[in-house]
Amino acid sequence: MDTHDEPRTVPSLDLHRYLGTWYEIARLPERHEPADYTDITATYMLDDDGSVRVDNRALDREGEPAQAIGKATVVEGSGNAKLEVSFMPEGLRWVPFTKGDYWVLRIDGGYHTALVGTPDRRHLWLLSRTPTIDPATRSAFLDTAVQQGYDLDGLITTPHRGIVTA
Repeated sequence: MDTHDEPRTVPSLDLHRYLGTWYEIARLPERHEPADYTDITATYMLDDDGSVRVDNRALDREGEPAQAIGKATVVEGSGNAKLEVSFMPEGLRWVPFTKGDYWVLRIDGGYHTALVGTPDRRHLWLLSRTPTIDPATRSAFLDTAVQQGYDLDGLITTPHRGIVTA
C-alpha cells in the first residue's frame, strides 16, 4: 500500500441506512476524545437542509456525560462516502480549517459495522450498531485499515458499560 495515495472509500453509501446510532468500538487517539472516555456513541440525523446532524455522546473519566453536536455535509461526487464534519459553533462553521474529513472506508451489507477514517490516516473509528462486536468482525475491519495504510499501534478499545449517554 502506498500511503501517499488517499484511502479508498466505499463506492457509495446509503445515507438513510447510515443514519441512527452507532457505538464506537475502537479509535485512534483523538484530542477531542480523551483516552479515558467510555460509552461513546454517535447518532446521525438528517436535517431539513440535507445536512447530517451529528450528536456525539460519552462519559468522561468522572462518569459525567459529555456531548458534542456537529454538522456534516456530503462531499459532492463521493457517493455519500465522504463527509465534512464541523463541531464548531454555527457562526464559525464557514471557516475552512474548522471542518474535518470523515470517510467511510468499509461497511457491511446490513449497515451493522462501519470503518471510518480521515485521508491523512491520523484518525480512525470502528463503529457498530451494538456496543460489542465479535472478534472476527473486529479483526476483518481493522485488517482493512492496515491494508489502507493506517497505523494501529495506538488503537484504543472503547469500553461500554451499558450506561445510557443519550
